[in-house]
Amino acid sequence: MATIQDHPQRYALANELHARPFPSLEAPCFAVYLAIKQPEDAAARDRRADVAHLTALLDRHGTAHPKPGSNHYFGDLGKYRLKWESHTEFVTYTIFGTGNSDRPFDPKMFDVFPEDWLAEAPGARMTSALIRVEPMPDTPDLRDKIASWFVPESVAASYVLDRDGIVAGDFRIDEGGHARFALFAADGCSPRRIGRIVQRFCEIETYKQMSMLGLTRARSIQGRLGEIGDELSGLVSGLGDETGASEARLQELLTISAELEKLNAETTFRFGATGAYEAIVNQRIEVLREERWDGRQTLREFMTRRYDPAMRTVKAVERQLADMAERAIRAGDLLRTKVDVERSAQNQSLLESMDRRADLQLRLQETVEGLSVVAISYYAVSLLGYLTAPVAKALHVDKVWWTAALVIPVVLIVWRAARSVRKRLVDR
Repeated sequence: MATIQDHPQRYALANELHARPFPSLEAPCFAVYLAIKQPEDAAARDRRADVAHLTALLDRHGTAHPKPGSNHYFGDLGKYRLKWESHTEFVTYTIFGTGNSDRPFDPKMFDVFPEDWLAEAPGARMTSALIRVEPMPDTPDLRDKIASWFVPESVAASYVLDRDGIVAGDFRIDEGGHARFALFAADGCSPRRIGRIVQRFCEIETYKQMSMLGLTRARSIQGRLGEIGDELSGLVSGLGDETGASEARLQELLTISAELEKLNAETTFRFGATGAYEAIVNQRIEVLREERWDGRQTLREFMTRRYDPAMRTVKAVERQLADMAERAIRAGDLLRTKVDVERSAQNQSLLESMDRRADLQLRLQETVEGLSVVAISYYAVSLLGYLTAPVAKALHVDKVWWTAALVIPVVLIVWRAARSVRKRLVDR
C-alpha cells in the first residue's frame, strides 16, 4: 500500500517539543547555574566552541558526549546531574545535586565547575546562581531564614503553584558572585513540580539579565539622539530662511540620516532581543501563579518596581530612534522640494537669459548679414562696372549712370543669395 511521504523535518520538529524536559528533584537539593555569553556578536558565534567546552567538562567525568548537532544535553556528571542548553546568544549549565550544605549558599558549591575549565570558557559569565531547595519549615523559622539569607529591601517571597511551595530571592549578586534563590517545598509538592520551579528561577534570572543589555545600549545612544533631535529641529526651522543654503542643509540632513540609519542597524537586534527576553521573563513569572505570603512583595511586584521601568526606557529609546528617522525623512522631503523649487527658479532665470542672448545674437547676425550684403554688393557693382564698361561706352551712357543702374539688381541678387545660404544652414 502506498504511503504519503513525510517532510524531512517532521520528526525533528516534533521531537524538539520534548527535547528539554524539566528535571525531577526532591527536597532537600540544590542547583548551581551558569550562563555564558560572548561579549560581542554572540548570535553569530562559532557554536562548535560551546560544544567543545561542554565536551571537555564531560571528559573529566568520563561521561558520554552529546549527539552531533545537539543544542541541549541532560545526563549524569559524576554524582550530579548536568543540564546544558545552547541558545541564540548564550549557553547555560545547570548542575543538580541532592542534599544541602551546612552553610546556606556556600560559594564552594560553585566548585562543581572546575576553576581551570571556567577559565577556558568561550565567553564571559552573564549570570550565575545558587538555588537551595528545602522542605517547607514553620512560618517563624521561614521568616528567620529569609531575613538572614536575603537583602530585606529587595527580597521577594510568595506562594507558587497553588501553594505547593514558597519561593524567595532578591536578585542581587552576593559576595561569592552569584544570585541567590530559595524554594521551600510543601509536603505534597511533586519532584517534577520542584524541577519546574527551579528551572523557572534559572530562566527568569537569565532572561532578566539578557534583557537588561538593551538598557545599556539604550543609555549609550540616548544622549546622541537628543543632539540629533536638536540638529533636526534647527534644519527644519530654517526651511523658510533665505534661499541658496538649501543644498548645504540637505547635505547636513543626509549626514544625520546616515548616522540614524547606522544607529538603527546597530540597535535593531539588541532592542528586538530585549523585547523577546522581557516577554519570556513575564511569561515565566506568570506560570508560577504567585500568591502573596506573609505580606511580602511578589516576584511580579519586584519586577514592576525595578525591572519594568528599565524595559520602558528601552522601548522609549527605540520609539525615539524610529520617530527621529521619520522626522529625518519628512525633513528630507521638504528640503528636496525646496531645492527643486529653487533650481526651477534658477533654470527659469537661465532660460530667460538665454532667450535674451539668443535675441541679441539674432539681431547682431542680421546686422552682420546686412553689412555683408552692402560690402559684397559694393565690390560686385565695382567689378561688374569694370566688366560692362565697354557696353556703356557703346551705348553712349555715362559711366556714373551706368554704375548706378547696376546697384539695385546687384543688391537684390546678393540679398537673395545670402537668404538662400542662411535657409540651407537652418534646414540642416
